[in-house]
Amino acid sequence: MKKTVEGKAWVFGDNIDTDAILPARYLVYTTEEQLAKYAMTGTDPEFPEKATVGDIIVGGKNFGCGSSREHAPIGLKGLGISMVIAESFARIFYRNSINIGFPLLECKDISKHVKEGDVLRVDLDKGTVKNVTTGVELTGQNLPDFMMEILNNGGLMPHLKKKISKA
Repeated sequence: MKKTVEGKAWVFGDNIDTDAILPARYLVYTTEEQLAKYAMTGTDPEFPEKATVGDIIVGGKNFGCGSSREHAPIGLKGLGISMVIAESFARIFYRNSINIGFPLLECKDISKHVKEGDVLRVDLDKGTVKNVTTGVELTGQNLPDFMMEILNNGGLMPHLKKKISKA
């Protein structure tokens, strides 16, 4: 996993729930590629056609609220979204994202300092976000070491397989 991520921002508001991220009618699909076709279509039906690999989603408070299904972060990862930065996350979305190897960063007031289309550079180790477009720099809540290790290993299952193989 890259320690520094740079991409174009897509800005969404508060309380973006899992139905907005991946509408329930598409839960019949199971692969990243299939789910990617419907990522964020509950909010913007054309999002999968507009987004490009490496883009970053910026959310407000309580991003990923709603159900506990993993389909939502899997769809974002499958689309090639590099990460989500939000003021806060629903806990289950947060854990599901880490478990599938999809990085997140909590960053207070991020939505006040980023407009759609701004280019962001994120240092995951330090938890910093630089808005390259405006020059504003913010510090978020970097992930604990054990979560970074899970991300670096590609998610929880690859992480556990690696741990078991060393035992």
